Amino acid sequence: MVIRSQALGVGSWENSKLFNLAAQSATQNSKLSYSSLFSPLSSPFSLRLVLLGLTSGLLLTLTGMPSQAQSVSVSQGYTLLNRGWVKDAIASFQSALRQNPQSLEAKLGLAIAYQRAGQDANAWQAYRQVLAQDSKNLTALSAIGVLGGYRAEWQAQGIEALTTLLTLAPDRTSDREQRAVLYGYQGRFAEALADYQRLLQKPTPKVLLGAAQAYTYSGSYQDGIVLFERYRATGKALPNDAVIAYATALRETGKSEQAIALLEPLLKQLKAPDRTAIEVRAALAEAYQANQQSEQARLILQPLRNQPEAALPLARALSQIGRQSSDTALYAEAVEQYRQVLRQTANPSPGLVTEAADVFSEYPPARSDAASLYEQLLRQQSKPSLIVKRVAVAYQLGQITSGELRQQLQAALQPLPGDATERQAIALALVRLDPPDSVLLPQYQELLQSNVDAPFLYFRVAQIWVQQGKFEQARQALQTYSATAMGSRDRAPQLLLAEIERRESKLDASAQRYEALIATNPPAPVLSNALLGLADVRQAQGRSEDALRVYDDVLAKNPGNLRTQLGRASVAYRAERITQAEAEAVLTTWLQSPAAAETPPELFSLVGALPADPRREALYTSLLAVNSENLSIQRRALQVLVARDPAAARSQVEQLVTRNPGDLNAYFVQGDLAQTLGDLALASNAYSAILQQQPNNVDAIAALAGVRFQQQRYVEAKMLYTRVLALRPDDLDTRRILGELSLAQDHPGIALQQFKDLRQAQMAKETPTLPQSNRATDRKIEKIQVDLLRRRGFQPSWERY
Repeated sequence: MVIRSQALGVGSWENSKLFNLAAQSATQNSKLSYSSLFSPLSSPFSLRLVLLGLTSGLLLTLTGMPSQAQSVSVSQGYTLLNRGWVKDAIASFQSALRQNPQSLEAKLGLAIAYQRAGQDANAWQAYRQVLAQDSKNLTALSAIGVLGGYRAEWQAQGIEALTTLLTLAPDRTSDREQRAVLYGYQGRFAEALADYQRLLQKPTPKVLLGAAQAYTYSGSYQDGIVLFERYRATGKALPNDAVIAYATALRETGKSEQAIALLEPLLKQLKAPDRTAIEVRAALAEAYQANQQSEQARLILQPLRNQPEAALPLARALSQIGRQSSDTALYAEAVEQYRQVLRQTANPSPGLVTEAADVFSEYPPARSDAASLYEQLLRQQSKPSLIVKRVAVAYQLGQITSGELRQQLQAALQPLPGDATERQAIALALVRLDPPDSVLLPQYQELLQSNVDAPFLYFRVAQIWVQQGKFEQARQALQTYSATAMGSRDRAPQLLLAEIERRESKLDASAQRYEALIATNPPAPVLSNALLGLADVRQAQGRSEDALRVYDDVLAKNPGNLRTQLGRASVAYRAERITQAEAEAVLTTWLQSPAAAETPPELFSLVGALPADPRREALYTSLLAVNSENLSIQRRALQVLVARDPAAARSQVEQLVTRNPGDLNAYFVQGDLAQTLGDLALASNAYSAILQQQPNNVDAIAALAGVRFQQQRYVEAKMLYTRVLALRPDDLDTRRILGELSLAQDHPGIALQQFKDLRQAQMAKETPTLPQSNRATDRKIEKIQVDLLRRRGFQPSWERY
């Protein structure tokens, strides 16, 4: 940062030699950047101090000291400074201070001389001695602010000095700009952006550039791009560090190709492996990954692995790539890199601590460390965004209940703060909550209405609408998200749309959407969810074999993929293609593998498909800590609890429904528990409550039909099952139940025909290996035929002898 002469009331440079010496000194002693200070920023602001060449007369005017009252040594010191003889000036000022240790003029002169000599530590101490004697000395306050950018441990005091100065002289724009830079180094973006917003009223190109980087690294990527474009419109070229920030903003707004186009030629220009080259290489790796070029991303990072000075950029890139590719090993490596950086940093900035905590929070083995770091940050400054993160981690660790999670989130976010930067931070924190909390829907909507730069928040709102069964509102939210630059490239909306279609019993449309998504060879997390979703749809259609075939195709390409094995086992077990023991063996293999730290959707699916088992109670608890809304895991956990303490299970479900009156999942859990307890009236009420909100919810219709069957209200049960078949014509399980219902009503002839029709439908989808369910149908047909013979007085041939 160039501190202009006007900032200290001096009109111009008076000595070109002095100017050259000052510039040279500044170049040698101003090498810090956001990254070198271990802030959360991916690239440095350029910080260059051009020291002022002051004549002795001007300095006397500045400090307000009458020249006639100065000792010979002090006057001589300023004269020597004016001539550029800095070393001699230092000796002169030191001599003056030996004669008069309380001479403010000598102390200030010595500080200036040290600064010009590039002796930053001595200058820092000397300026602090000036302030100890005159706390409002503007020259010393400004210099402390400048020097605060040289070392991480000086930043906070630099901010404090500049805050004092700006209280005394609020129009000192260069000092306000320097404070904004220091706030950025510290990751205190709310304060940094407050300064920049004031400076942007009449911005210089330098202010535009600094503000663009601050907005980018605060997460306001779109605002950052706008400011970068304004800077480029001035005709000035972007400095290398600013190119990194600009590429980051482009990448985060879905323009990864443009980011790559900026970074690739820059990396070729930077031959020496200095910090800028390291930052560019890491940023390019992240851009490659965002552009689904995973192999290039990993290759470009390789040279950084053995460079100690590359620890932080490497950690950032590894976490980004590991997150997007679902590569646990890479993410674990990123976590270890962050730990190394924290250990090696004496006083890590709040920005670095926040960044590390955010990464730790996404890795189960490191979540306790994340909680500790959030606590450390909250002791320094209690911000709602930090509270959201800390509470979420506490819930994942099992330290608080779901009710306490909700209460603490509501307390932190009601009302939302008016500060735009903190709202932005809150929005980004809420994006991390998956699944989102439906009770916070008003806060989500208010944040979006205040134009926060967090497009994925629309997706979270869509998830809430789906939870509540309001599918049209969910589609509208997804449409809004897909219209953004980020959303236009994201495949997640297709997953949610397919789920909506499944819930609406549009099974063919849902299956087609999943298949189209799988055919695009999406990233691992999307492929995983698409496979599971397609499996659910095919099972609802009675076509489990089709789902298994898709899994087999994926496993043929990568047979060692444990996640795919989990997913296939879940589908195969539910379709009765493998036994419970075989399914549990696959689960055990997963839990004993290094991948057990992950909680992928396949794990939820298999654990939820297997019968409730007290030995898996701890697993249920850990899975619900990750996703408290998962219906199948909730059921299994409650089934274990009800066997041990029925009253506690009933109370827990009542609380769940009370807290979530609009959440259909809560009623499903209540209905399932009521059936387990034999309370068919409560089960009936629960499923009826769902149908009041969604008359065509086929799962609720089927569940209520089952209750009516248990209540022996066969006519109503038949009507409900007939409705299920109307919504799901290919649902073979419902056909089977209708056959059983006819038997219960003592209509064996009708039942026989229903099971024969079922067998025909099964044969149409039959594979070379006769599935167990098909064999069961054959046995059922045989039994009905035998019973009919007996009714008519005939003895089967095999029973005659």
